[in-house]
Amino acid sequence: MHTFPERDRLVSLSLTTRVPPNTSIVMETMAHETAIPSFSKNAMILDSPEPPSVWKELSGTVKNALIPRGDKPFSPFSFLLSCIKSLFPVLQWGRNYNLKSFRSDFMAGLTLASLGIPQSIGYANLAKLDPQYGLYTSVVPPLIYAVMGSSREIAIGPVAVVSLLLSSMIQRIVDPTVDPDTYLKLVFTVTFLTGIFQASFGLLRLGFLVDLLSHAAIVGFMAGAAIVIGLQQLKGLLGLSHFTNNTDVVSVIKAVSSAVHQPWHAGNFLIGCSFLILILATRFIARRNKKYFWLSAIAPLLSVILSTLIVFVTKADKHGVKIIQHVHGGLNPSSAKQIQLTQPNLTECAKIAIVCAVIALTEAIAVGRSFASVRGYRLDGNKEMMAMGFMNVAGSLSSCYVATGSFSRSAVNFSAGCKTAVSNIVMAATVFLALQLFTRLLYYTPVAILASIILSALPGLIDFKEAMSIWKVDKMDFVICLGAFLGVLFGSVEIGLSIAIIISFAKIIIRAIRPRMEVLGRIEGTEIFCSIRQFPMAIQTQGVLVIRIDSSFLCFVNANYIRERIIRWITEACDTITEKSGDKLESVIIDMSNVTNIDTSGLSALEEIHKELVFLNLQMAVTNPSWTVIHKMKVAGVTASIGGEWIFLTVADAIQACLSSKKENV
Repeated sequence: MHTFPERDRLVSLSLTTRVPPNTSIVMETMAHETAIPSFSKNAMILDSPEPPSVWKELSGTVKNALIPRGDKPFSPFSFLLSCIKSLFPVLQWGRNYNLKSFRSDFMAGLTLASLGIPQSIGYANLAKLDPQYGLYTSVVPPLIYAVMGSSREIAIGPVAVVSLLLSSMIQRIVDPTVDPDTYLKLVFTVTFLTGIFQASFGLLRLGFLVDLLSHAAIVGFMAGAAIVIGLQQLKGLLGLSHFTNNTDVVSVIKAVSSAVHQPWHAGNFLIGCSFLILILATRFIARRNKKYFWLSAIAPLLSVILSTLIVFVTKADKHGVKIIQHVHGGLNPSSAKQIQLTQPNLTECAKIAIVCAVIALTEAIAVGRSFASVRGYRLDGNKEMMAMGFMNVAGSLSSCYVATGSFSRSAVNFSAGCKTAVSNIVMAATVFLALQLFTRLLYYTPVAILASIILSALPGLIDFKEAMSIWKVDKMDFVICLGAFLGVLFGSVEIGLSIAIIISFAKIIIRAIRPRMEVLGRIEGTEIFCSIRQFPMAIQTQGVLVIRIDSSFLCFVNANYIRERIIRWITEACDTITEKSGDKLESVIIDMSNVTNIDTSGLSALEEIHKELVFLNLQMAVTNPSWTVIHKMKVAGVTASIGGEWIFLTVADAIQACLSSKKENV
């Protein structure tokens, strides 16, 4: 077994050195390379084959995605079978499904339904829809996901954030209180387009679009949305008849202050707060003792039952307590004819659908991956996108609105011991039975209890500890988090998302324009080269300046900055060395280990640096250029200008050649 004492020593140095968390280290080791002559290494770099083109890489990616890999010859039947298995994961795990797993899934599904039924009604109210549409959304989408999804723990249904998105954005097109029929048609249209976008993302492998919202942006967005949702529930909690449709905190506070002078009934507030305390108390007990997780799961349903009985017995609805009244039951009616794919509102619906698609996928995939890591299996993001897309398309045709994975219900599903996605089927069947048999019993359910159920789910969306962690780790990420939070809170959902994306791109552009560059030195007694700023004990070789470019792409946006920075360092190094030792700078080595690509502006910058060094009578060397970089340097004639013998594989080789050249000149 080989040992690497030099590397171990560097690691111990890095652990004891106070450095920024994102500082990189480039290590060059010659201990096992002395058998290869330097000129052979140069030939290895210069004679490397031509790298694959961008088109070849893209076509290869598509080919690998569509055509099954293996030793067997390709056939249309095997390709079709592979596509079906990929599209329906149930065909793979279903073969090993047994009665023991069904028992676990059955109990988990029932527990899930006890939480999902009241939440679905509450979220439908948040989306400005009748209660039955929330229940419909907990029937069809979970059934589709159960056969197409790859997560075992995700619980599918309506969620608070997406419900807020729909209500806040669609009501700008049409007011649900003025024209509820048109509003409902637009909801189904947005749901259909959301499913189309999600399925397209998965089919075309455009998962990177979900990553446009960084972790910091999601933390800030969720926290802002939670506060906005909470403020919106004051209408139901206080039993107000008139309330603002705006979601920003200023408008809501104005609406509440003006409502104080209107007649309102304390019974709504008393019922809502009493059961909110009950739900939060059961959740506290469940967190303290995991065995009582079922208590927090059934608390919302228990609250609905008890509050409904209280209102019915006391006739509180006659004394100002607002009730939800009629809830239409039965099987999901078809809504295919209500989807409007023509102007004038199609463009606006498409914009809303893109936002909903990205937010819903971000939440669902984050939930799925967190539980998959606990269970020790891998979640396929592209399959999840396709499953989410197909279930929302099917949902839009059956009177459902946008559904996705809920973290609170998924946590209950996981704690209840679910084994597979069959728990979603059990939950959907239970909700369907409730629609068939029990909707009439919900007539006297107070609106305040729906507000308290939504409020009880909001603390999980505000992750203060994670926000503090982001502040400690990366201040720029915290600015993104804060921008999303304040944008949602004082503007709107779209403004919050726009601010987060703009700041994120600004961060990327700033780092691309002004990449980090380091002067390297050798750790004494080793052949390891690293930043002299990170490791002050690193020693620079006399007469040689080693500069590393820490940018993956040397291009038009940063080429001029890199050129000026290198030339300035060279000028300063010449003056410093002459003043200190009387010796002079002989060679400059540019380490391009981190540069994976280069464009014509970057090549021009290298040529200009070389011309400047020739003018100063200094030798230039380049080390470890990537496959693409060395190919472009050869085609552009840069290697011929510098000299092929001055292109090296490692910094150590370059220094050895520079010192040898210095001795020959002497």
